[in-house]
Amino acid sequence: MPETARPAGKPVIYSGIQPSGTLTIGNYIGSLSRFKQLEADFDCLFCVVDMHAITVRQDPAQLRGKINELAALYLAVGLDPGNTILYCQSHVPAHAELAWVLDCFTYMGELQRMTQFKDKSARHEDNINAGLFTYPVLMAADILLYQTSAVPVGADQKQHLEIARDIAIRFNNIYGNVFVVPEPYIPKIGAKILSLQDPSRKMSKSDPEDTFIGMLDPPEVIRRKMKRAVTDSGAEVRFDPDGKPGVSNLITMLSILTGRTIASVEGDYVGKGYGALKADAAEACVETLAPIQAEHRRWLADLTELNRVLKDGADRASRIAARTMGKVRRKVGLAPLN
Repeated sequence: MPETARPAGKPVIYSGIQPSGTLTIGNYIGSLSRFKQLEADFDCLFCVVDMHAITVRQDPAQLRGKINELAALYLAVGLDPGNTILYCQSHVPAHAELAWVLDCFTYMGELQRMTQFKDKSARHEDNINAGLFTYPVLMAADILLYQTSAVPVGADQKQHLEIARDIAIRFNNIYGNVFVVPEPYIPKIGAKILSLQDPSRKMSKSDPEDTFIGMLDPPEVIRRKMKRAVTDSGAEVRFDPDGKPGVSNLITMLSILTGRTIASVEGDYVGKGYGALKADAAEACVETLAPIQAEHRRWLADLTELNRVLKDGADRASRIAARTMGKVRRKVGLAPLN
C-alpha cells in the first residue's frame, strides 16, 4: 500500500509554538524570521498550541495573556493572515479527536522513549500526568490533521517528528493513502542559538531569564544580558564552536542578524576584545527587535482585531481538518456524523 497521501496544490507547512515562557532571539533566528519567507512556497499553518501548554499547571489568566502575546508576535514578524492560517489549537476540536484515534495506533514503548517525557517528568515530579506522556501523539495529530508536507524543527527536535511519521506510516499501511508523511524542514544556518550562560546548551525560553535574549526584552535588558554573557578563555575573537563556544555563539548571532558572513564578522574584531563583540551583538539584537516590538504593541492594543484574525484562522483550519477527519472516521469505522 502507498505510505503517503499527496494533496493537490502547494505543499503544506505546519508549526506550533506553546504560549509559555518568552520567545527568544534563538526562536526568532531559528524559526520566526523564516516564517514569512515560507508563504510563497507553502500553504502555511501557524498555531498557538495552548492545549500542549496545560501538561504543566498554568495560571488561567496568565495563559490567556500569553496566548494573545504569542499570536501578536506571529503577526508582528510579518505574517499575512490573509495568506497564512493563524489560529489557536483549542479552537479546532479535531486536534483532540484525531489525537484519541492516533493514541490507539501508538505503542507505549514508543512514548516511553521520548526524551521530552523523561525531561519534564524529572522537572515536574509532582505532576507526571497522562497528557505529558501522550503529548507526542497530540503533536502528531496537529501535524497529520492538515496533510502537512514539512515541519520546521530544530536539529534537536527531530524525535517528535519521527514519531509522527511512524504513526502516519503505520496508519497508512493498515488503511491506505490517508496521511501525508511529513518531512523535517531544518534551516542550514542559525538553527541553534546557544544559552548566554551555558553555551553547551541550546537557548531556551524555559530556562532562567539571564540565559536568553527575549524577543520582547527592552534595549537596556538586552544590553545587560549580553554584557554578562559567558565567553571563553583567551581574548581572541575567533569562530571555533568546539574550542570557543561562547564567542562562536555571539559571532553566529551577529552574523545572522546583520546578514554578514562569519569571516566578515571575525575580521572586524582583530585586535579587539570580547567587550566590543558583546556590545555589537547587543545592538544587533536591539535593532532587529525594535520594529517587531512596536508592531507587537500595536496588535495587543487592538484585541478585537487580534481575536478576529484567530477566529478566521480557526474557521479555515477547521474546514481543512474536517476533510481529514471525515476520511479517518470512515477508515476506522466510527459512526458517520450525517
